[in-house]
Amino acid sequence: MFWKQVPELIELSADLPRFEQQLTRLADFLGLDLAACHCDHIALRCHQAATAQRWYDGWRQCGHLLKESVINGRTIALFHLPTAIELGRLRIDCVELPWPGTRRYPHEGWEHIEIVLPGPAETLAQRVLSLLSDETLASSALKITQSSPQNPNDALPNPTFAITDGRVTIKFHPYSLRAVAAGE
Repeated sequence: MFWKQVPELIELSADLPRFEQQLTRLADFLGLDLAACHCDHIALRCHQAATAQRWYDGWRQCGHLLKESVINGRTIALFHLPTAIELGRLRIDCVELPWPGTRRYPHEGWEHIEIVLPGPAETLAQRVLSLLSDETLASSALKITQSSPQNPNDALPNPTFAITDGRVTIKFHPYSLRAVAAGE
């Protein structure tokens, strides 16, 4: 079944144009050509466990559960979709669905994409920064964070470099989630 036809996911189908518009605006501001990037997956955010469970049930109807893990105290499910989500020129076949944590996001729905920049984990920040201009990095409209979320069973490190404008986020990793999951 195509994901846009699943009743539990109708609100996500309706939210995709908003996300695409805001993501395009952020990428343009960063001078980042998303079509030239390897977009590993797209991620959701919600405020209630009931919403996460409804979306989980919906993704189970149209996708394959790749992995379910507890990271930083919350469940995160990864789904492979046989029919990719079309986001502009991007085709994304993996969805990350985290259960809500303590942080409240400004919007329930699509929140970020994750791009793989292959190379050593310890030089991820330098590779991301080389893509951006000094003027872009100096903008007060952006928040830049670095973290290393990790499942204790992961064999590969999974550092994250994230750039957000407060509405949507673009995250960068050195490895795909499939590679991290396969390394367990």
